[in-house]
Amino acid sequence: MNNEAKANSLKPGDVPPTETESTLEATKTPEAGAEDTNPRAPIVAEPPQDVEDSTAVMAFENAESVSAIQQVDAYRSPPSSVEPPQQTGEIVAPIAVEPVLVKKQQSFFQEQPLPVVEMAPLALRNRTRRDFLAFGLGALAAAGAGFLLPESTLSRLGIRADGSSPKKEWLLNQALRIDDDVAEAIYSRNRLVPTYTKSQITPIKNNYNGATPDPGYISGWNLTLEGLASGLSISLDIRNLTTRFSAHEQITRLVCVEGWSAVAWWAGLRFDDLLRAYPPASQAKWARVESSVNLDASANPDPYFMSLDLATASHPQTVLATHLNGQPLTVDHGAPLRLLVPVKLGLKNVKAITRISYVAEEPRDYWAERGYSRYDGI
Repeated sequence: MNNEAKANSLKPGDVPPTETESTLEATKTPEAGAEDTNPRAPIVAEPPQDVEDSTAVMAFENAESVSAIQQVDAYRSPPSSVEPPQQTGEIVAPIAVEPVLVKKQQSFFQEQPLPVVEMAPLALRNRTRRDFLAFGLGALAAAGAGFLLPESTLSRLGIRADGSSPKKEWLLNQALRIDDDVAEAIYSRNRLVPTYTKSQITPIKNNYNGATPDPGYISGWNLTLEGLASGLSISLDIRNLTTRFSAHEQITRLVCVEGWSAVAWWAGLRFDDLLRAYPPASQAKWARVESSVNLDASANPDPYFMSLDLATASHPQTVLATHLNGQPLTVDHGAPLRLLVPVKLGLKNVKAITRISYVAEEPRDYWAERGYSRYDGI
């Protein structure tokens, strides 16, 4: 087979069969067939610009046996008019090629290597010392506050403590106060508790603090308003309240501090409507809500009183209820008028209200004086 019949098809890794066939043509002209009247132009291999005499040098490396680079002479003129160059059999010395490292791009989901953090030895020693001191102070604080644990827990740990310690009571009261302050700070009049349908109503307990009062008080019942902007003291009976104010209904959940709750259908007047009709004095920020008919467990008079901030009193879901589940209130549930504050625990929902006083300073609270929270928000 002669050189004119060879195609320039040498690929990287191919080894010439003999030394005499190591020189290849750089151009190839395809033969035109019978129907090919416009043959394609010859494909010319462009030599590198830095090689003189139009000589192209191509390096091929075989992974196993090829270690030399062979020289290929190519002429830019078409092979149809110029005879192929004479073979010289000259061998070109190998050219050293430095390997190029290509960094493989990491997948998005591939686990990333942990970063290396370098820190000066002095800074590391200082940080370690600070961590040790902080840990020690935390351990001392935990040990000092251990007396707050229940007496049974302390006994199990072999620690003797007086559960009636004034310091313990003071610290617990301060913790409750902080909790109340945070709850009051984040209060929003626009936050509403969930409402329900009539099919979701559940039974509600009679949870009077003491004994249930005798219904004889209802005939002489009235509501007294004090601390008004007018400077007057107003007395209203249940007829005044039900005829003057528009009725408002809602089905909400009453949550007791004891851990139970009930969904009930309430109706009455909004507390905010009462505030608008009988506005409190300008400096007033609190309402003291009380019931003079409340009894203790021995059926002795035990007036019940509760503090309510005016922001909560004006909440759209705070109601002075007159009806429960479509019927007038019974004595068990605070007839004839009770306070309903769905954003507060049940102990704020005073039954059988007899007096509301508006004051500038936070008033006394029945359960706060007995160690409970004063704010009681939910």
